[in-house]
Amino acid sequence: MTQERLLDTHCHVSAYDDPVAMLGAAEEAGIGVVAVTEDPDEYRRLKTRLGRREHVDVAIGLHPLRAASFGPNDLARFFRLLPQAKWIGEVGLDFSRAGAGTAKAQQKVFDTVLAEAPRGHHPLSVHSRGAEKEVIQKLAEAEAQAVLHWYTGPLYLVDEAVKSGLYFSLNIAMTRSRKFASLVRAIPRERVLLETDGPFAKVQGRAAHPHELGDVAEVLAQAWGTDIREATKAVIANQNRFLAKS
Repeated sequence: MTQERLLDTHCHVSAYDDPVAMLGAAEEAGIGVVAVTEDPDEYRRLKTRLGRREHVDVAIGLHPLRAASFGPNDLARFFRLLPQAKWIGEVGLDFSRAGAGTAKAQQKVFDTVLAEAPRGHHPLSVHSRGAEKEVIQKLAEAEAQAVLHWYTGPLYLVDEAVKSGLYFSLNIAMTRSRKFASLVRAIPRERVLLETDGPFAKVQGRAAHPHELGDVAEVLAQAWGTDIREATKAVIANQNRFLAKS
């Protein structure tokens, strides 16, 4: 199914003070939202709280920084609930200082997701901080339909990710980084999606919100040397191409 609205492909809806009001503002602005979760229990709670919403998909996740706490029951619950979900996220690896000590547990969880989730049924929103090479390799081997969320890795790996069919989601905090100009030049225009990573990504010290996603498209338009209308049209075409694979 195609859509003609920008899609926030990575938003921590549960972490906002008033998720329902935040999603109402997104709907009024014409923004779709993928609400990522960190474990199956959060997924179940958020699905129950939100109910059916036309332009909101709750993704089921196993966050890498939580991997050491996940046992067999958590994985079993993930796969039991998976048929209800359209997206998988947040999943992946984190070998930064925050996650280096649980690298083996993370790889076990991520490998299980990639091996046992039905191939081609769910797009993935993937965390890769400090583990970009390993994540790209694993996604390529699994032939996964995936978007690399808030990519901070080396630019030389972008080509490898693109050859593997991966997409990149960009947020407002990324546009403020010194690396953004070189990153947006390295990523082919047809592989760019958008995200907020709200409320963790910040805009001038406050949480990013999905209804402001057009601000990211505006920065992209400037970087691409086009206008906001054409940049938005290009991103929506990317979304539809990406989602058509599942």
